[in-house]
This record gives sequence, structure tokens and C-alpha cells, in this order.
Amino acid sequence: MPNTKASLLQDLKHTYDGLKPNPIRVFDAEASSTPGVVKLTLGEPDFNVPQHIKRAAIDSINNDESHYGPSNGWPKLRQAATGFLKDRYNLDYNPDSELVVTVGATEALHSCLDAVLNPGDKVLMPSPTFSLYDQLIRINGGIPVYINTEATGFVLTPDQLKAAIAEEGPRVKAILLNFPSNPTGVTYNKEQVAAIAAVVADTDIVVISDEIYSELTYGSKHASFAAALPEQTLLINGVSKSHAMTGWRIGFIAGPADLMKRVALAHAFNVTVASNPAMAGATEALATEAGREDSEAMKAEYIKRRDYVVAEMTKMGFAIPEPNGAFYVFAKIPTGCIQDDTEFCYDLLRKNKLAVIAGSGFGPGGEAHVRISYAASMATLQEAMKRLGAYVAANKH
Repeated sequence: MPNTKASLLQDLKHTYDGLKPNPIRVFDAEASSTPGVVKLTLGEPDFNVPQHIKRAAIDSINNDESHYGPSNGWPKLRQAATGFLKDRYNLDYNPDSELVVTVGATEALHSCLDAVLNPGDKVLMPSPTFSLYDQLIRINGGIPVYINTEATGFVLTPDQLKAAIAEEGPRVKAILLNFPSNPTGVTYNKEQVAAIAAVVADTDIVVISDEIYSELTYGSKHASFAAALPEQTLLINGVSKSHAMTGWRIGFIAGPADLMKRVALAHAFNVTVASNPAMAGATEALATEAGREDSEAMKAEYIKRRDYVVAEMTKMGFAIPEPNGAFYVFAKIPTGCIQDDTEFCYDLLRKNKLAVIAGSGFGPGGEAHVRISYAASMATLQEAMKRLGAYVAANKH
């Protein structure tokens, strides 16, 4: 008797058929099987969630807050999130009609793309960029279009954007920005944001601005894209990076009311609502003075780590654009070493038991680069730099 289920799966065509697993996660899983490995792979803060936030979540459980909340998120959390955006970035949003609480920034991205795209629509992305974006665009029926920014210091310029809009035509429905950037650590100042916004303002294109690392900006205040072009911007943020709450999965989307109606529907159909204890913790993180200050101590430590890693890798011959946000260094492999970045990473892992991420997985412009996450203890970073230095010295021709 034929295996009808196997036949069905072979014949069933689906959007997911052309997708591949996240290369960061794939390599990290492989590296984890290496005994004695030091990993600088994942964007995972090594800090613990502050005690007052944990207490708020525990109180929520003990108070039996165990039933469905509103799909858009608890009103007090939406109020806390809009208050946070006003306090930090001088952004004005109505908590009832212009903000939705999501299950992390990834679900926020999915809901935004779901709400904006029709099959065949195009999304422009400065590249290198986070490796998940192109897959999310394809899942939602869109076509990702990369704009290589390697020649401009990994910053999208107005001229590059104008050229891409003209070349790709009317099917361009969105631009997906990420700053401070994963993987480069580069961000945009107020003038750069305004210049890009001026280009978009002459179009009907929606800007999806992923600013999840906004609280980890070094040397200057973060300039939100939503401040420059609020009527065309869907702003994504959350508590994962700012408060080391990656596993709690709380993000949020803010934007113009008419567009947010559609985003709210996409969110509701995708996940219904975020979890109550996590929303309680996020409310504490965003609404209280202690919560607003939590990221400052983390930021100070990240700056020390960044400065150490940049100094050490520069001495080894890596070329590094200034990482003035997030917790990543995006480094060009020294001349004389293996220039295929994937081969470089596997060789480094095999010979010196150090895991870093190949830059080509982040799109055009990432070739011959590696991404290092310095969201690790200083002791771990010191051991990592020791191993990296030994590898470069032994393998540079």
C-alpha cells in the first residue's frame, strides 16, 4: 500500500519550501558540540533580569492574573510603553489606538509585514542586516531587495535609497531598517535619519524601523525614525535587549492609528495575546524609575567590553567600522587569512575552539567579515581574544 502521507508532502507546495534555518542558530548549534568551545555567536545578554522585574512577574502569578488579556496588551503596559517612548525619544502615541504589545520583536516584525505586504510586493533592506528578515519577508509573500552599504560604512545614504526605489519600481511597499544594527553595531544620527526620511516622505512606502537596540546607543542619544516620519513609520521596540529579557518575549509596535488597525488584526490572528506574567514584568521595566535606569549599568559594561574587543582585534589586523550601538563588532578578516568567511569560521572553530559568525549570512556586503557578540563576560572575551590572536598569528600567510 503506498505511503499516502509521504506522497502528499512531496506534492504539497508551500511558501516555506524555499526557506532555510537561521544560519546563526545552525552554526551556534554545531559549535556547541565542540568540547571547550568559547562562543561569541548569539546576541544574548549575559546579565540577569533585574530583581524588581522578576518580583512583578511573580506577583502577577500569585495574584492569579491567569486569564486572557486584551489582544493589544494590558492597558497599563501600553501606557507604560507609550510613556517610555515619550520619555526617551519624545514620541507621542495614543496607547489605545497606536500601540500593540507583541510576543517579542520577531512577532512584531511578522505582524508588520503581514499587515503591509501583498504577494509580490518588495521590501528594501540596507545590507548587511539581521539574517531573519529576508525569510520573514518571503513567508509573508514579499520579495526582499538588498541595498549593499559596505562602501558607505554600513550606513544607508539618501542617494542609495533613491536609486533602489527608482530601480525596483512601484512594487516597493516597505523599507525595513534596523539600527543600532545587528550585525554591524553601526547606527544613524539625527541628521542621517532626517535625510533618509526626506526621501521616503515623497513616496507611499511604509518604513518598518526595528529599534530593539535603541537603549544601547553609545556616545550619542538614539534618534528614532518615528520622530522624523511618524505618519509612515511602524516602530518596533521591546525589553529583550534593554533589560536582558530575551526569553520573556515582550515587544511592541507603535504607528499611525489607521495602519495599526491592520497590524493589530495580524497580531491577534498570529498569537492572540502575550503572556500575563511577562507583561507584568515589562510594565515594571518600562513604567518605573528603577526600570528606566536598569539599562544604564548594562550599557556602561558593554562600552568597556566593546572598547576592549575593538582594540584587540584592530591590533590583529581586523578592520572594524565604529560599533556605536548594540553589542556586536563586524570585522573584516585580515589580509593573509582565509577570506571565505564561512570557511574562516569553521577553521577557527576546529583549530582554536572559538565560535564567531560568518558575515555573508547577513547579506551582500557581509562577505569576508565576521560578527562577534560582546554580550559576554570580560573573562570570556579575554579568553576569546587570546584564541583569536593565536589563530591569526598561526594562519596568516
